[in-house]
Amino acid sequence: NYLLGVGRADCTGPVAEIPLMGYAKLDQVGGGLLMRLYSRAFIVSELDDSRRVVFVSADIGMVSQRVRLEVLRQLKSKYGELYRHDNVILSGTHTHSGPGGYFQYTLFWITSKGLIRPSLNAVVNGIVKSIDIAHQNMKRGRLFINRGTVENSQINRSPFSYLENPESERSRYSSNTDKEMVMLKMVDENGQELGLISWFAVHPVSMNNTNRLVNSDNMGYASYLFEQEKNEGMLPGKGSFVAAFASSNLGDVSPNTKGPFCINTGDSCNNPESTCPVGGAKMCMAMGPGNDMFDSTRIIGQNIYSKARELYEKASQEITGPLSSAHQWANMSDVSVEVNATHTVKTCKPALGHSFAAGTIDGVGAFNFTQGSVEGDPFWDEIRNQLLGEPSNETKACHKPKPILFSTGEMTWPHPWHPDIVDVQIVAIGSLAIIAVPGEFTTMSGRRLREAVKREFDLHGAPGMDVVIAGLCNVYTHYITTYEEYQVQRYEAASTIYGPHTLSAYIQLYRGLARSIAMNTVQDLPRGPEPPFFNITNLTLVPSLIADLVPVNKTFGGVLQEVRRQYQPTEVAEVTFVGANPRNSAENATEHNFLTVERYTSASDSWHVVQNDASWDTRFYWTKGLLGRSNVTIEWHIPHSTEPGIYRIRYFGHYKKRLSNSLAVSIPFEGTSSAFEITAL
Repeated sequence: NYLLGVGRADCTGPVAEIPLMGYAKLDQVGGGLLMRLYSRAFIVSELDDSRRVVFVSADIGMVSQRVRLEVLRQLKSKYGELYRHDNVILSGTHTHSGPGGYFQYTLFWITSKGLIRPSLNAVVNGIVKSIDIAHQNMKRGRLFINRGTVENSQINRSPFSYLENPESERSRYSSNTDKEMVMLKMVDENGQELGLISWFAVHPVSMNNTNRLVNSDNMGYASYLFEQEKNEGMLPGKGSFVAAFASSNLGDVSPNTKGPFCINTGDSCNNPESTCPVGGAKMCMAMGPGNDMFDSTRIIGQNIYSKARELYEKASQEITGPLSSAHQWANMSDVSVEVNATHTVKTCKPALGHSFAAGTIDGVGAFNFTQGSVEGDPFWDEIRNQLLGEPSNETKACHKPKPILFSTGEMTWPHPWHPDIVDVQIVAIGSLAIIAVPGEFTTMSGRRLREAVKREFDLHGAPGMDVVIAGLCNVYTHYITTYEEYQVQRYEAASTIYGPHTLSAYIQLYRGLARSIAMNTVQDLPRGPEPPFFNITNLTLVPSLIADLVPVNKTFGGVLQEVRRQYQPTEVAEVTFVGANPRNSAENATEHNFLTVERYTSASDSWHVVQNDASWDTRFYWTKGLLGRSNVTIEWHIPHSTEPGIYRIRYFGHYKKRLSNSLAVSIPFEGTSSAFEITAL
């Protein structure tokens, strides 16, 4: 028996003009909204409240060090020493369709146009609010665990790297991805359902790098389906049941199950360099199971949801026992790892290899980089040397065979480009150990880490622990491949920033944490060097907001392109309004809803909201025009199950109006489509 609390809060942020975080594609900036992003928080406390732990899964690309430090500062000012670095895990789902700009290290500024305060605030405040809600709703309850296999939802996107691992190791596994889902179910003492956390390893990249609509991808869609089912009759994002689909060791795992094909010829490009005979690496893209990226997101999300639902219904193994948490900061650029009694190796200052710029089959890079480069390219190396300086001989030697593209550990202007100080953390809830990892472990790296931690628990008096990896926690350090995978330098290896012995260093550190939990000596762990908190308020290339204007004889919210009079289910109702920059709304309110679909009830002569902007079936597009003008198009993809009747679509925005040179205000407005009829199929 524990005290349990769950909470969910919006963390969407600005849905326009902010680069989306994930594919590192400069022109992929937000232009609307498909689904809202949420932070989902779970608090578990012992009955006497002597110990508690918090797990948060947020619909963001990754948790950055800046986000974590700001969240913990806010928690400290609200709750004192209740929520701390050791007992709070913050994990990102790894959607590639959320706004960026919440990082303090310079490398991430390049693709997200700096540190963007409205974006950072939305994430930080959403996480804190979700914890607040969970904190205020603690009640006695029980935890159950279950596990099962998810089929048809992943492929290994670097299978040639995986094959570098020893045959004796590979032969112990039936697949080159981890198909297991681990699910934690929460109910109160009366059996009322509170929520669940699922961990499953797959990249949320069903939405590809041409997408401009903010959304939470396949994992978010699984959350959406589960919450819609349990919070019956509630609009999306409302209701007390919270379902988190959290990331795990997804480093080399793609949901694009058709595999890589040359988009120009249709031939397979499943080769060690992921290149095509015509057009090279740029043409090699993996496709999901659906007709388009929306359909693929739906199919993969549905698969994950279906398995979670089955595991949830059947979960009977109860989790009991004490809570504990262990945390350290480690300087990952300088860890000595004892390989055996006589041999010690070291990690390196952070650096990215040439294949980092190649991207992956889920989203190719720019220029002509290919995966699997163990040689540098004189042309790019010279440009790099001129612009950013040449890597030191020491760093080059340390990272071998990686040819270094960016020696980020030696780049400090205007702030360091990459973190040195990294969080390592394990939280134990009875027999469940959650390893919070600061990045993307590949399939085999994750297996080695779980096994090492489990063995450590077994050896020191805590046998039979269930060990799960929570990905993209606390600080982002790119990828962690095995030593063998590192040798062939595909994208994941080129992005293993602390060198070939990164995984060994993490295993050594996490074994130390597991040992301290098993032996109850957590209080003796050295804290390690504290991470920096750079004094940056707002530093961005995102255009500043200008006054919004309307075309002649039009008003904000006026209809430019009307709906049809009649639709059938499965058709798309579409309306275009005179719009204004959605950033005005994000900066006005944390949870601004941009649209509703409403149904007319003749008995009460009134309209009732049936969908909002968090709905999977609605799409909100913003198109920027000239001189402060813009349009908003709202689509409603009418579901099969929609009841016949009279409907309308409404749009809610804010326009910026200049009162004087120094003063501007945001003024709310709305627009409404004509009424339209939905007839039976």
